[in-house]
Amino acid sequence: MTERVYLDWNATAPLRPEARAAMLAALDAGNPSSVHAEGRAARALVEDAREAVARLVGAAPRDVIFTSGGTEANVLALTPALQVGADTAPRDRLLVSAIEHASVRSGGRFPTNAVDIVPVTPDGLVDLAALAARLEALAVENTGIRPLVSVMHANNETGVVQPIAAAAELVHAAGGILHVDAVQSAGKIPCDIGALGADLMTLSGHKIGGPKGVGAVVLRSAAIHVSDPLLKGGGQERGARAGTENVAAIAGFGAAAAAAARDLAAAGPAMATRRDALEAQVAAGSPQTCVIGGAAPRLPNTSLLAAPGLKAETALIALDLAGLAVSSGAACSSGKVGASQVLAAMGVPPAIAAGAIRVSLGPATTERDVAAFVDAWNGLVRRLSKGGCGIAA
Repeated sequence: MTERVYLDWNATAPLRPEARAAMLAALDAGNPSSVHAEGRAARALVEDAREAVARLVGAAPRDVIFTSGGTEANVLALTPALQVGADTAPRDRLLVSAIEHASVRSGGRFPTNAVDIVPVTPDGLVDLAALAARLEALAVENTGIRPLVSVMHANNETGVVQPIAAAAELVHAAGGILHVDAVQSAGKIPCDIGALGADLMTLSGHKIGGPKGVGAVVLRSAAIHVSDPLLKGGGQERGARAGTENVAAIAGFGAAAAAAARDLAAAGPAMATRRDALEAQVAAGSPQTCVIGGAAPRLPNTSLLAAPGLKAETALIALDLAGLAVSSGAACSSGKVGASQVLAAMGVPPAIAAGAIRVSLGPATTERDVAAFVDAWNGLVRRLSKGGCGIAA
């Protein structure tokens, strides 16, 4: 049987040993809201994890709200009911970039007519001039408007890293709040909420080697408050998210966050070296292949490859049969291979976008893994692709 090579770390990272051990140790924990010894022990596990997640993104532990994952975290954060200090007036307009995750593009809890889409450049970077123009236009239309803006830190399909600090300056100058979906960037590149200028940040446990089904909203400071929780009830998570905490999953998330922070300085450059070698070998063996978003700053582990005439469905099946696990883009569509809204927003020709394959590496990816993919990909492109890519790499 062909040995499997896993190159879909952006979909989910394999469970870290530290996370597995923490989860097993927490499975028999009590209810963290109980005041007896068993409850206090469970509460300690939750709070230790909160500290670890906070450290990963440079936040204070009290400003971490645990959720069931990145999607719930995004929907919790994207609400008109965001208060900043004494300012309790609701946010009345949501601006999101055209390349956001579906849970952000859907607008959270804003009505459809209150959501604006901000375009991106052909390189996949949020168009800062367009963002500034829209914020200025909103101010002219209504001088009292309080916008909420959502721009992801790094795109899950292309790996392109967004100019968050520059976006934050524009948003704050307009009196707005900035939400940053950091699900893909946390644990791969530095992701400090203060340095980025984000007001709210969302994370997901399974993207950093923790379990699935746990995530977090992280606030820049205690001055920011979600006054209308998505889940109402018992008052857990300081009233921001009701329901008994999933102690085992949260413990695993915390252990993964601590391990990711520990390994960040070494893991990032190592993955970039492997990624660059993969792209160089692909360019040499199948020069008609293009790297979408390759001219922009990217996550160190992500390559989005395409070749003219190649269909994603065909490529995925062929690569899977060759023992390679890759993706056609976001892993959030119930196994469907469909048109990418990210690539459409970038203006990638449909004939190229239809064959885009995402290769995402991890800390455990080896040179042999890279070589196995390069051999399979180059052979596939030589058999099935015709012509040149036609877009800038």
